[in-house]
Amino acid sequence: MGWFTVGSYLACAILSFIAAFGNRIVDRRAASFWRMVGLLMILLGINKQLDLQSLFTEIGRQIARAQGWMDQRQIVQFWFIVAFGTGALASFFLFVRIKRDLFGRFKLASTGLFFLLSFIVIRAAGFHHFDEVLRFRLIGAKMNWLLELTGIYLVFIAALQEFIWLRKILF
Repeated sequence: MGWFTVGSYLACAILSFIAAFGNRIVDRRAASFWRMVGLLMILLGINKQLDLQSLFTEIGRQIARAQGWMDQRQIVQFWFIVAFGTGALASFFLFVRIKRDLFGRFKLASTGLFFLLSFIVIRAAGFHHFDEVLRFRLIGAKMNWLLELTGIYLVFIAALQEFIWLRKILF
């Protein structure tokens, strides 16, 4: 499933860059939006393949052990998640506010990005009860697969719609 997800990120990135390329003539702001989405999909795909969050978690554990605050790591972990979640949501809503006309136009892509943001924040939390939610299976599929892939494919479908719309206009 990991390779499928990485491939999905890549396919979504490619389609996003195609939408950006097509929009470079029609709507520069939309081209910018799709370039940013494409870049985000590439970065998330690289992270998925390399499992960078596990690396950062292990680095954090090593620092906690070396500095002698391993017993208090849950407090640090909690505040890190609060800061990370707040920063991620604030960045998302700031981006929505700055480019509100594009988010109105690309509601499906925006919803997909919100699904991915939610997945990332839940994944970053890494607390036991959140991990149980992500491991829960619904008709054989893990919740983390459903959250992540739903986000990816909502963005993919939005980019595909944009490509089809651009094709009608340009050709």
